[in-house]
Formats: sequence, structure tokens, C-alpha cells
Amino acid sequence: MAQVNVTINGRQFRMACEDGQEGHLTKLAKEIDDRIVELRGKFGEVGDARLTIMAALTVADELSEVGKKVRRLEDELAALQEARVLSADRAEVNQNAIAAAFHSAAERIEGIAKKLNQTAGESKIALG
Repeated sequence: MAQVNVTINGRQFRMACEDGQEGHLTKLAKEIDDRIVELRGKFGEVGDARLTIMAALTVADELSEVGKKVRRLEDELAALQEARVLSADRAEVNQNAIAAAFHSAAERIEGIAKKLNQTAGESKIALG
């Protein structure tokens, strides 16, 4: 397990993380530190614990909003997938109807051709 030193709110912390995640952990710590600096700029010195809690709450709020957005997108994706399946089913029904119409038309054409050949045979007229 890797160890990383990070600075948050002017204090050093030694943190453990999975091997290869050191850069990610450092980036996350920097984001928290930046939030604390921003909150200190807005609210002044309100205490380290309070600034840390405020930063954590802003992160939690953003996470909550992202979670809602992900759920909406998942619902939208599910609806689109369902619409795609329904569309494919309709397309198959339409293709079958078109194939049946062509088959029926072909049978009628064959019937007409037989009748013409019979009529032509009876009147001794050569067709084609």
C-alpha cells in the first residue's frame, strides 16, 4: 500500500492509498484544500473544523446532484433502449407485412399469367 503526504488547510497529512492511486489522492486533497481556501475567502476565519465541514458538505452536495443526474440519465437510457426495442419490433412487423404483400402480388401475377396463357392457348395466339 502506498503512502502520500497531502496538505489540507495548511496541515500535512500522511495518507495510505492503493498502489498507483497516489496522484489521484493528491489531486483530491488539492480540491478539498482549494474549497477550504475559497470558503475562507467568502466567510473569513470561522474555525478549521467548521471550514472542513463546510467543504465536506459542498462536496456531498455536488455528489448528490451528480447522483441525481446519473439516475435521470439511466432512466432516459432505459427509455431509449425500450423505444429502440419497440421500434425494431415495429420494423419487423412492417417488413413481414411488406413481404406478405409482395408474396400476394406475386401469386396474383402468376394467376393472371396462367389465365392469359390458357386464353392464348385456346385462341392459338402465341405469347412471348
